[in-house]
Amino acid sequence: MKLLVVTDRRQSEAAGRDLPATVALAVVAGAPTVLFREKDLPADERRALGERVAAVCADAGAQLAVASDPTLARALGARAVHLASDEPWPHAQGLAVGRSCHTAAELSDAAAHGADYATVSPVFATTSKPGYGPALGLDGLRALARATTVPVLALGGVGPDDLAACLDAGAAGVAVMGAVMTAADPAAVINQLLDQETDP
Repeated sequence: MKLLVVTDRRQSEAAGRDLPATVALAVVAGAPTVLFREKDLPADERRALGERVAAVCADAGAQLAVASDPTLARALGARAVHLASDEPWPHAQGLAVGRSCHTAAELSDAAAHGADYATVSPVFATTSKPGYGPALGLDGLRALARATTVPVLALGGVGPDDLAACLDAGAAGVAVMGAVMTAADPAAVINQLLDQETDP
């Protein structure tokens, strides 16, 4: 099972922590990969925040992915760059490539370009994905997972209680944002997710 923690500094700050603090709690608890987003920041501010997040990940042995910017991804020592569904495919030599997808056509394009994984969203209703129509639901997730050879991660309103159902629907794992960013105890959320991975 793959687990991707997606950052949102505003949700983290609303919970009383800066973003590196939330990421630290998640990766020390065992979160294997963090997707650093924060794409609305000016480039210099985004890099400065990214450096702090990258340092936290490195200290814990977690991997880093960076949204949309292969140059920044390399500068931060990231393993992967993650592209929005409408972004051009970059020259990403040396980086794994993930893609945000919402339809079978987008997944087909991701497969054709050799994407290493794709997030499929929104699986459940979420305020962070308001522009992509109604939630796919588990049936929609299942249909998209079956329609592609690209490993898909369920994203959008996903928390620990949804993990088993998402995996049963064909997801290779889950990508979580709000469940971690807003949690009173992000480490406990990660522990819940990882404990299910090891259950017989």
